[in-house]
Amino acid sequence: MYKISALLSLATAFSLGAMAQKVDFSVVAVPEESGLEMTRISKNSDAVAMPVVKRSGTKINWFSNRVLAPVPGGQNIAYLSTRNNLTNIFIKDASRQGASRQRTQRAGVMDFSFTPDGKYLFFSERRGNNTQIFRTDASSGFVCRQITEGANDYTPIVDSDGSQVFFSRNEKRGSSIWSYSLANNFLSSYTSGYNPAPLGKETIVVARDASTGNSEIWKINYATGEEECIIADTDRSFTSPILSPDGQWLLFVGSSRISTGKVNYLNTDLYVCRPDGTDLRQLTYHAADDLSPVWSEDGHYIYFVSQRGDPDGVANIWRLTFNIL
Repeated sequence: MYKISALLSLATAFSLGAMAQKVDFSVVAVPEESGLEMTRISKNSDAVAMPVVKRSGTKINWFSNRVLAPVPGGQNIAYLSTRNNLTNIFIKDASRQGASRQRTQRAGVMDFSFTPDGKYLFFSERRGNNTQIFRTDASSGFVCRQITEGANDYTPIVDSDGSQVFFSRNEKRGSSIWSYSLANNFLSSYTSGYNPAPLGKETIVVARDASTGNSEIWKINYATGEEECIIADTDRSFTSPILSPDGQWLLFVGSSRISTGKVNYLNTDLYVCRPDGTDLRQLTYHAADDLSPVWSEDGHYIYFVSQRGDPDGVANIWRLTFNIL
């Protein structure tokens, strides 16, 4: 599988340290990013969990699970933080670099998302040899309800009407897309892929590994079984798709290559396209890795995790202004 699977231990899924010093992390933005207003939301003491990126020869792999989410109905951003070898969900005010509030008291949360109404949090947690999905109240208490068991399930996300939770399940033949009905507790299996996200009525978008070893973005109508590849490239991989609040743009992570003189460096950047795969645009170009992007509720901003702006390459939450017409 091209992405770094959720089967890996937390120590390999997240990193607090800098990667090899091939990059000037102290730079906040590069000339190609002119016009994008970049704002750092967190501080180093927030211990933001940086998804690991692995480079090997001409390949680059990264942990594609979502580790950020805007808190519905407010100005807060939720994120994963690794402290004392435990990874949990924390919440902070996105308008200022104040203190964070711990939201879960678990051992190894891998990823998470909110229901559209903001009442519940769904998250996956590594427990022994399995990764399982849980639900908890988003505003009070630490009581959790276990949704799946005995498998390796991750990247839960609730559809727009709040009726079912889509998630990825890692199996011997690869990752597949499942859903859990909140009305009757039924589990359904649909197709291959990972990083599911709602795209419209009876439609989701997923990342899927191609035979070339690269990953692609596919649109799936789970009612009719119709599948369409909307983003693919022979030299790049794409993961973590998520639709903008107005339904006009699809945001995702993609690999890129920086070639200047003798330097030939692979990294991860942020991209957008239309929901049908047209009008593909690369947003970020920094040599630091930009990962786990999510939209603000109003669609005016994109939050993401990156080591940019810190001389030691420490990961933080960044916000860029999305002003593409």
